[in-house]
Amino acid sequence: MNHRIESSVTTISWIPSEAVAGPTRLPFDAGITHYDPPPPDALESLEALRQADRFRFANQLTAWIEVDDLGAVTGHGYSGGGMIGSTKVDIGPARINFEAASLPDLQRAPVVGNGWVRFEQTAGGRTGLPAPQRVKYPPFVQVTAPLAWTTLRLTIHADGSAEHEVAGASPFPRHWVYDAQGRLCAKTGLTDFRNWYARAFGRHTPWGGEDSSALVTEVETALERSLSENIMRAGAKPAIRKIKKDQTLVEAGDPGSELFLLLDGMLVVEVAGKPIANVGPGAILGERALLEAGTRTATLKALTPCRVAVVSGQQVDRQALGALAANHRREELPPG
Repeated sequence: MNHRIESSVTTISWIPSEAVAGPTRLPFDAGITHYDPPPPDALESLEALRQADRFRFANQLTAWIEVDDLGAVTGHGYSGGGMIGSTKVDIGPARINFEAASLPDLQRAPVVGNGWVRFEQTAGGRTGLPAPQRVKYPPFVQVTAPLAWTTLRLTIHADGSAEHEVAGASPFPRHWVYDAQGRLCAKTGLTDFRNWYARAFGRHTPWGGEDSSALVTEVETALERSLSENIMRAGAKPAIRKIKKDQTLVEAGDPGSELFLLLDGMLVVEVAGKPIANVGPGAILGERALLEAGTRTATLKALTPCRVAVVSGQQVDRQALGALAANHRREELPPG
């Protein structure tokens, strides 16, 4: 007798504040169009989020296998797919919806192994608001929008277990990853607006035969997400600092009174010259110096280009910093 095993992985793609660079920021800063609030920690209804204009697009890879009593795979298939959002634009007193254009989902032929099946799906499309783009032929300007996408891979095993990965993604916007239970479990760590804006067309996309690798990081804690919201939206606007790859943000032993929110990229935390953790967007760093004699306890070095929001430690509740520091004693944790 056969029984069915189903699993899924979902990405939601959205535009955080401070994610857009250069002149393209103007319509955002003028309030004509908008950045997106962070998606929820847990997914309930993708359609409700789409209706509320909470994401640019979503990729939901849902698949199933059928297994007989001996554990052999007897059938498999895809379900689910992509979902594109719209962009609300205020022009004078009017609000206009620019509907994004989805491209056909790319569902590769499943790979069947001994007791497992691997599925791979790309979903995405053209963002809702057209943008002028230079081209090499007359009229030398093309009014179109770049493509955005994620490529997800899901492996389902006959014993009921499953694992997933982000096999590729457009370098912009930010992509958050949710597991089969709808829980936020990972995120892409690096956005590259300039590269995306210039190249995410035609052959430089999965529909043209080329994908982009994705740097995926673990998620920050719920407390860090709450503090991040406060840092970016309440009180004085934080200073934004750019850190080049391999550049040091702070050195262990230095005095420090600032708190850092990593907006983009990945940092390595080093203690006594040894790397003990890699952190990605959403991580809050530097709180222990504010609580422990004002001295940095670790070196923070950029593994990729990074953007960091910098605020005075006095702007953040001290009790919350204490709770954060209790979870950040990474040098006291066992390996792994």
